[in-house]
Amino acid sequence: MLVVEHLTRTFKSGDDEVHAVNDMDFSVDKGEFVSIIGKSGSGKSTLLSLLGALDKPTGGSIKVDGQDITRIGDHRLISYRCSKIGFVFQNYNLIPNLTAIENVMLPMEFAGVSPRERKDRATALLEEVGIETDQMSRKPGKLSGGQQQRVSIARALANKPSVILADEPTGNLDEQTGKMVFALLHRLARQEHTTIIVVTHDLDIAGKTDRTFRLSDGTLKEVKKK
Repeated sequence: MLVVEHLTRTFKSGDDEVHAVNDMDFSVDKGEFVSIIGKSGSGKSTLLSLLGALDKPTGGSIKVDGQDITRIGDHRLISYRCSKIGFVFQNYNLIPNLTAIENVMLPMEFAGVSPRERKDRATALLEEVGIETDQMSRKPGKLSGGQQQRVSIARALANKPSVILADEPTGNLDEQTGKMVFALLHRLARQEHTTIIVVTHDLDIAGKTDRTFRLSDGTLKEVKKK
């Protein structure tokens, strides 16, 4: 479970203080799939960076499975990012000189998983997201955008994270492929019991998640279903 309390992140802009995240409170249950919508500059990327321990808050707490990540040191934060968080990016961020299966195996290598187990789990995950056997040995440049995003989702699941953070995961995909990727994330949330938080501009897709939040001027409010 993810619990955020009084989370604040401020920046200096000249003589002004910008509240990118402003005294935010919310929680997301294990296995829940939620979306965050908001205009550019509303603080979405800042919030994801805080949840993923890529940035540190000015104040407040972020608890994942009972552990407050704002209170742990840099060395333990590296372990947290490796074991508890999976990232899915708009631009896929796959390593171009590695094959699909090697991209998925890499996070497990950093986590100390044995070579045999790395290969077996990477193969199973790629099959789960719909990557065929011959595609697993291809490098990203030989895969379509939709296939690359599927590989990035498999990579995000490699170390069985508690939370997946997805930043505009359908932004570079056509409408049909984007819907397929969202459906895949929804299914994985159920099957893997993984909490998924996705930032998106697609209001139609956002409306199909378990809950939707709107971020405006650093403040998060839940959008009630009609």
